[in-house]
Amino acid sequence: MAAVSALLNQNPGRLFTLSELADLIGASRSSLSEDLAVIREVTDLYGLGDVVTVPGATGGARFLPTPGPENAHRAITELCRELSDARRLVAGGYIYMTDIVFSPVWASRLGGVFALLFSRATASRRRAGSPPAASVADYVVTVETKGIPLALMTARALGLPLVVARRDLRVTEGSSVTVNYVSGSTGHIQTMSLPRRALPQGAKVLVVDDFMKGGGTARGLKELLTEFSAQVLAMGILTATALPAEKLVEDYVALTVLQGVDERRRLVSVVPSRAVADL
Repeated sequence: MAAVSALLNQNPGRLFTLSELADLIGASRSSLSEDLAVIREVTDLYGLGDVVTVPGATGGARFLPTPGPENAHRAITELCRELSDARRLVAGGYIYMTDIVFSPVWASRLGGVFALLFSRATASRRRAGSPPAASVADYVVTVETKGIPLALMTARALGLPLVVARRDLRVTEGSSVTVNYVSGSTGHIQTMSLPRRALPQGAKVLVVDDFMKGGGTARGLKELLTEFSAQVLAMGILTATALPAEKLVEDYVALTVLQGVDERRRLVSVVPSRAVADL
């Protein structure tokens, strides 16, 4: 059971057939079926993830390391406490977040929450008879730089490849598609590029980024993905500001909301988003 658990955890999203597990572990298929049932019960009990079993001759099991609602609430509550620390204030009213997004522990926890929210945010698709976005997506997409660790851990949780849009061209990546967009926070014109080989035409993608104020970067990324005829199934943001209330994009889900910063009194207010509260 320990070996099966390790294999599933090290290969999230990958479907292991019972025959494959039997060859790797040296156990019978009937014994493995019983072990998988116990592993699934334990992961459900402690909110550690979801062991999905697929029936049939070619079926098997895959593990999705999405946390249970209680663990997701705990992670986001701790994150809000960290981000609301006045010591994180830097000049200009910005909040220092680099240590969190580049922490393997935090990135892994938040990637799992993103994966969970992507599934919950598309519950209406399931009710309508369509699979959730997280199960039909082909890629996770982000923009360099601070969104990369979060997107990478989200991609790992879902067993999907990661694609990164760059803010400048790299000759080592061949021909690229470049778009200009207006930053929603500064109003400045910026560029964003994606190699033609990075994303096939018509791919279904999930977008992850670390911060949103006006939504200019998110809209620019969606415009870039349009050049690949890609379908954005869902968009996740680590922290979105409460103001401006009207963003340049609408269809996104945030983990936390920055309600305000008072530099003079050195006060920061970051709270869980409604999407997290509704889990």
